[in-house]
Amino acid sequence: MTKKSVVDVAVEERGALSVRERVLETAATLFYQEGVRAVGVDLVVERSGVAKTSLYRHFATKDDLVVAFLEREDAEYWRDWETVAAKAKGDARAELEAHFRWIANHIAGPTYRGCAFLNVATEFPAPDHPARAVAARNKIELQRRLSALVKAMAIRKPDQLADQLVLLIDGAYVNGQLLGKKGPVHSLVAAGLALIAAAQER
Repeated sequence: MTKKSVVDVAVEERGALSVRERVLETAATLFYQEGVRAVGVDLVVERSGVAKTSLYRHFATKDDLVVAFLEREDAEYWRDWETVAAKAKGDARAELEAHFRWIANHIAGPTYRGCAFLNVATEFPAPDHPARAVAARNKIELQRRLSALVKAMAIRKPDQLADQLVLLIDGAYVNGQLLGKKGPVHSLVAAGLALIAAAQER
């Protein structure tokens, strides 16, 4: 058997990555639009155009695929967060307002189907499900980042306000799934700023 060259290995790795990304991209779209439990592996195979053996080579179980989907969503969420944060660097209140606007615009968008993390957590209530752990990690990080911004504003009870903002945002995510831009999401920015103003007066 001849030894594979570095080029051959690189080509194989690119091919493997392409298959993995194709499967993940297809699964992510289906999971988000139709729900995780409603989408079977066979449908992912059919829509992605890869062999089932190729799918299982990269994702041993459907749970592994769901976890990869959520980890990808998590990475994208924080990339978007950082993009928004960069525009208001050094001004915590302005950054919070910018996040409220970004989230409200996202919810009002035509492709919005709810918060992926809350959706999956609802579908998998078992506390030890691996996908639920990823969803929880995202929400814990949301609370941590909000708390850091609130503390930068020297508010007297920062953790309390951060908790309130988490509830406000997650409430908007859930309500927006039902009512979209016609619902109360248009009040998200005003509600967030009102909570901040009330906390500053204490």
